[in-house]
Amino acid sequence: MRVIDSHLHLWDEDVLTYTWLEGPYAHRFAQAELDHDRLTGVNEETAIFVQAETVAEQFLDEVRWVEHHAEALGVVGIVAGARLDRGIDTVTHLGELSAHPLVRGVRHMLQNDDDGLAMSMAFVTGARELAGRGWTFDACIRASQVPDIARLAGAIPELQIVVDHLGKPSVGTADAPTLPSPEWVRDLDELARHPNTFCKLSGLPAEAGGTWSAAQLEPFLDAAADAFGDQRLMWGSDWPVSAIGPAEAGDHDAPEDGSATYQPTARTRWLEVVVAWANARGHDVDAILWGTAERFYGTGAAPEAPERERRGIRGWLRGDR
Repeated sequence: MRVIDSHLHLWDEDVLTYTWLEGPYAHRFAQAELDHDRLTGVNEETAIFVQAETVAEQFLDEVRWVEHHAEALGVVGIVAGARLDRGIDTVTHLGELSAHPLVRGVRHMLQNDDDGLAMSMAFVTGARELAGRGWTFDACIRASQVPDIARLAGAIPELQIVVDHLGKPSVGTADAPTLPSPEWVRDLDELARHPNTFCKLSGLPAEAGGTWSAAQLEPFLDAAADAFGDQRLMWGSDWPVSAIGPAEAGDHDAPEDGSATYQPTARTRWLEVVVAWANARGHDVDAILWGTAERFYGTGAAPEAPERERRGIRGWLRGDR
């Protein structure tokens, strides 16, 4: 089984500055930590690094840091941080990112912004700049913002968009599960009507606060598959964000006060749940785990151009083109 983890985070507060890390998140999660949490039962594993929301002034520094470690990490593509509503500053930033070949797209953290920003003139202008470079857009949004992304997809059909974490629906917990809301299902269906939209099967463990079960989350996977089909879905671990929660059984390093901590098996457990679900439903597992992410982010080997016979200027004048 081969896997492209379409949503991998990394961070190190000794290297870069973050304002949101606290509690069990406020630790280094980089190469050494990832090496201890490689996926089991997988014979080929690569990943797409997704920006971890450094301070905006360090978006480019984050790209350089990941590039330096990319080969050892197995990172084959980078989704860089960006603000798409900053006019000439956006254009300048995208130009700077273009010097880094591992950059395949950007993410503007819309979940922290007011609803409607994605359809503002400034944002759409920035998104058109992104599309013009052939890059993708990761939409990290709240469930209430899914309609905004549907409108953005319609306004810029040449922009390839993937919704992170299924649009962050309310999922409850394993002990108190919540069924998919009719509003979220409706909005996801409307988004999927646009062929330039995709969906990441990621982040639901974090939405459940780290306490989740397969039975609890499968209805959300079903809704995503009903909307997008299995050829526009891609698996992502959301590591390490989705690996934080109550201590797992047998964890001898668990906090004595019962507070949330790192769950060593969470990444592989989420993979196993999605694989079991996909197999049970008859979905294309290889597409979900590999093919869709490879196609979306363009990480596959570029096809060789056919070799053309050199006819010279006389042949060109004769029309032998």
